[in-house]
Amino acid sequence: MAVVHPVPFEELLKREPELQESDILALREWCSKQPHLPKISDTDLAVFLHSNYYRVEPTKNTIETYYTLRTHLPEYFADRDPFVVKELRQAFNTAAYMQLEGRTPEGFEITYGRLIDLDPSHFTWNDTMKLWNMVTDLWIRESGTMKGHLFVVDITGVTFGHAGRLSPLGFKKYLTFLQDALPVRLKGLHFIHSSPVMEVILSMMKPFMKKELLEILHVHTDNNTVAKFFPIELLPNESGGKGGRVLELHEKNIKKLEANRGWFLEDEQTMRVNENLRPGKQKTATDLFGVEGSFKKLDID
Repeated sequence: MAVVHPVPFEELLKREPELQESDILALREWCSKQPHLPKISDTDLAVFLHSNYYRVEPTKNTIETYYTLRTHLPEYFADRDPFVVKELRQAFNTAAYMQLEGRTPEGFEITYGRLIDLDPSHFTWNDTMKLWNMVTDLWIRESGTMKGHLFVVDITGVTFGHAGRLSPLGFKKYLTFLQDALPVRLKGLHFIHSSPVMEVILSMMKPFMKKELLEILHVHTDNNTVAKFFPIELLPNESGGKGGRVLELHEKNIKKLEANRGWFLEDEQTMRVNENLRPGKQKTATDLFGVEGSFKKLDID
């Protein structure tokens, strides 16, 4: 499995008629006055700009938030060596997250996830979300700008035992990153093959979901309603599609993560904020997410 390389900026200029070099220059000028930020490539600036529909000021906010959150969420963005971190290897055996082949008629791309080990005691939110973010990072790096993104999660096998291992704070952290920092044009968040446990999960998620995310949230009990949003055949076989067997797709995806070990290690070393250089007050995880103890863990037997 080959190492993923970023899309050259020149290719993005050809691909995206709205992308203006003058906007990139404006962002580069702004970055030069943010000593706490890492060195950001023109390709990455273009992806941030595209995700904000080419509005420069919101793009600055996304860039600032993206690198700040990745610095202050070590549970998601540190220790990402796919070979040696045993918790990550455990996550590889617990859940499958992957980019699916093919696109929707609108040209949207899909990331898909589901449990592959159904034992709740093997499930750890932080580690499975670390896997999810690694997959998403490579997806964005490989594709650059995309017309739109769908996140699809198959709830098959998720029980109240799994829900008991989730927390409102965990959802707050990830949903903050998803909504305020991730440079994607999210067009849908779909939970398929839903069951009653989804009510419990949504009760933890919804307080942290903005109106825009709630509007594209869809919970499906069967594939009849799914078909209104994207072609079912794009899904893996186990979810009712024709995209291939989940375990085979998952194994291929893990090999891809392993092949890109060098990038994950370099990203952690070089693409974080330096709080000592931040103009004004330094930020901490407590500033961003509140005090850990202020969120009560849901206790479900």
